[in-house]
Amino acid sequence: MKIDFTPSRRSTVGAEWELALVDRRTGELSSVAEEVLDAVRPDGEEEHPKIKQELLLNTIEVISGICDTIAEVKADLDTSLDAVHSVLDPLGVELFSAGSHPFSTWYQQKVTDKERYAKLIDRTQWWGRQMLIYGVHVHVGLDHRDKALPILDALLNYAPHLQALSASSPYWGAEDTGYASNRALMFQQLPTAGLPFQFRKWEELESYVDDMFTTGVIDHFSEIRWDVRPAPHFGTIEMRVCDGLPTLEEVGAISALTQCLVDDFSARLDDGEILPTLPPWHVQENKWRAARYGVDAIVILDAAGNERLVTEDTYDLLNRLEPVARRLDCADELRSVETILRYGPSYLRQRAVAKQYNGSLRAVVASLIAEMRDGTIPRP
Repeated sequence: MKIDFTPSRRSTVGAEWELALVDRRTGELSSVAEEVLDAVRPDGEEEHPKIKQELLLNTIEVISGICDTIAEVKADLDTSLDAVHSVLDPLGVELFSAGSHPFSTWYQQKVTDKERYAKLIDRTQWWGRQMLIYGVHVHVGLDHRDKALPILDALLNYAPHLQALSASSPYWGAEDTGYASNRALMFQQLPTAGLPFQFRKWEELESYVDDMFTTGVIDHFSEIRWDVRPAPHFGTIEMRVCDGLPTLEEVGAISALTQCLVDDFSARLDDGEILPTLPPWHVQENKWRAARYGVDAIVILDAAGNERLVTEDTYDLLNRLEPVARRLDCADELRSVETILRYGPSYLRQRAVAKQYNGSLRAVVASLIAEMRDGTIPRP
């Protein structure tokens, strides 16, 4: 099977942000997505170009256009948020984004009435019905197909950093799981989800996809739901590691870090460099450590087994990427990664709220709603 890759302008960027719909009074999930999508749909169109349907009726997704800067991405997403809020406010419904809802139960949620979603649930059954999770995806443009797989492999070195910074799913079914990101381990239960295979040549990817079609595992390339994947029709590498992010500032920070990493890798490939990679077993262990411990994770840095606290390595990474950020005009957004490190990712903020309010997870949901409305990382 031949998979055509449509090159993009180098390091153009876009983001996809999954958002939960919750009742303002109770904090429970609210299955009103169809009503919201109908209300925001432009006259004469089948759907809104940037406000989309998702698997569950308690979820919508806002997407940016193809942007040159992270500031453009944030402005684009913010415009969509305003449109959604204008519909939700009269309904008594709010938005929040986190890797999971702290206490709503999966078996009470309604699935969107679409054939592709019905097929997914029919195949995956109990695990598929449990996918009460939310994420953020970032696309970065590649100017040549042959960069896709080396950059995918190189990005896996920093998947635990992105996971730790975005971790926001400590609770599941009203219980503290002990994980920073329970979503990371939930999502990988789906077929073709989780960590990608590390192919050496594009033809190996084509052979894999051909096998998946032949054996009926997938009907479309998009059903390969890896944590990092090429998106051939967009001409991008897509970073799908992250939990849902509560604030626009955090979406900007994670998008900037992703854009800078990909642009740096792209430039190094142009210079003839071979990008560093980790053995798959180290990549797998790093994912688990970041999901379990978040910013307290000690990650494996290289094939020799050298290790380091993920926060220390992230600070050095930010310093190294500073010239890249200046070139891409996202230095301010990249600095917001330091703000996440200083004040804590969402999983720590959620636990702090629960502790402050005697374990109240409704208070946690209220704090997530307030963060979404404010748009910035809380600075106590």
